[in-house]
Amino acid sequence: MSKLRVSVVQYLNTAPLVWGFTMGPLRGKYELSFTVPSLCAEALRSGTADIAIIPAIEYQRIPGLAILPDLSIASKRSVRSLLLIAKRPMAEVRSIALDCSSRTTQALTRILCAQWWKIAPEFHEAAPNLPEMLEKADAALLIGDPALRYAASVDAQNDRKRGWRVLDIVEEWRAMTGLAAVLAVWAARSEMATAELVEDFQISRDSGVRHIGEICAEAEDELGLPAAELEQYLRENIDFGLDAENLAGLRRYFAEAAKLGLIGENKALEIAGARLVAKG
Repeated sequence: MSKLRVSVVQYLNTAPLVWGFTMGPLRGKYELSFTVPSLCAEALRSGTADIAIIPAIEYQRIPGLAILPDLSIASKRSVRSLLLIAKRPMAEVRSIALDCSSRTTQALTRILCAQWWKIAPEFHEAAPNLPEMLEKADAALLIGDPALRYAASVDAQNDRKRGWRVLDIVEEWRAMTGLAAVLAVWAARSEMATAELVEDFQISRDSGVRHIGEICAEAEDELGLPAAELEQYLRENIDFGLDAENLAGLRRYFAEAAKLGLIGENKALEIAGARLVAKG
């Protein structure tokens, strides 16, 4: 019998979720491929993957999915790896370059513009190269490992000194709603979301959380950041569960996205066979 195909985001904050598959007790059980968040969703949509960690917004755009329970990449209050860098006050921003790697955070940014900052800028997608993004726009959305590296850089310190705004997207969402932000979820075709599959993915996550120190030590050279800082990020800024607080944030997110036409119908949320209403 062929292995189930799993599409994985190649960012530090995903590493604990898949540690059990790459280094731990489930190594070799699944066929893994690594890419950026938006392409994980495309792999699931096209059928080239059976399970994928997808931007949360894509659950509403791909039919027939179930979310694996108690698993996500979420953030309760601040995340540090989703940044909006603006050259001027937000009220004066007329254009934003959006990192093409993510779709959940693109939608979050559009929601914040409309509902929180009360602006209607032009948007365009761009590769995550901050200087090039800001040549053509008043502000730029940077996500994932590039955002972590920028936040810790001398460039970020200098940008703040000259009056640029560096906004944490989750902090802004929390200020607007009082809720957590769910950024990505494990999703599979409903018929594949078996009890065994769910257990395997939860075992992998639990194994990864126990080895966060090791994960960060290995990532230190690649990311150019101290292992202790990376460990603080994974332990304090990222939540790998899908508890009631995170679900409330996800419901609100889908409701706001529907208001702006970023998704069609705000469909019911199916979590491994148990249907929950996603409307808030």
